Amino acid sequence: MSRDHAKAIIQARMGSTRLPGKILKPLAGKPALWHVVNRLNRSRRLKDLLIATTTNPDDDVVVYFCRENGIEYFRGSENDVLDRYYQASKAFGADPVIRITADCPVIDPAIVDEVIEKFFAGDYDVYGLGGEFPDGLDCECFAFWVLEDAWRCATLPSEREHVGIYPGKHPEKYRKGSYEKFSGLAHHRWTLDEEADLYFLQAVYERLYRPDTMFSTGEILELLRREPELVKINRGITRNEGLLKSLVQDEAYLKEKRS
Repeated sequence: MSRDHAKAIIQARMGSTRLPGKILKPLAGKPALWHVVNRLNRSRRLKDLLIATTTNPDDDVVVYFCRENGIEYFRGSENDVLDRYYQASKAFGADPVIRITADCPVIDPAIVDEVIEKFFAGDYDVYGLGGEFPDGLDCECFAFWVLEDAWRCATLPSEREHVGIYPGKHPEKYRKGSYEKFSGLAHHRWTLDEEADLYFLQAVYERLYRPDTMFSTGEILELLRREPELVKINRGITRNEGLLKSLVQDEAYLKEKRS
């Protein structure tokens, strides 16, 4: 394990039910996924990054994007995301690995660096954001052995689809910490899951994006203080809707197992 750097694995696929092809939707003339990579490339604590996509032919376009932009990639299971993450981490020697999703085009590399630094400083096995942070800054750092253990032990649909669920359920197995950086900001939605999210992010990029610099979390908050009407664009969408669907699948799985 590197003692001061991590590798980022970006989960990316075209098959979104709410906003198909969302990861390649345009923001300031570039695909959203390009912005995720570009922003992460400004990190001081990321040794490398790669994109973990699926073997579904619909994701051939993601592979093309990676090849065109010189980005390492891995192809794995579409629905078993935990397996995809584990196999990608194993193939690329990622230890520790920081989990990023491709629907976070305003991911803040400074916050990513802080999470990595605190992961090492506290000698944690798992470390991520806690408190009330805007939806769209999510990142979580895992020791490789945690991913491997979760991969071996997790059985529920939610645990296979969402990488951090199993480790989060087992504090007796892992040293887990969270960065309470924000409070009172949970109502902000900066992720890309719905068409309204795209309109919001396009408005943010139109106002803040410059090719030679990177706007920060603080600049987004200042923009929203100046133009509070922007928050209304995608207000009212349920946070973590994908996770809620997975929990419903858990109930069906357990019911079938008992019968």
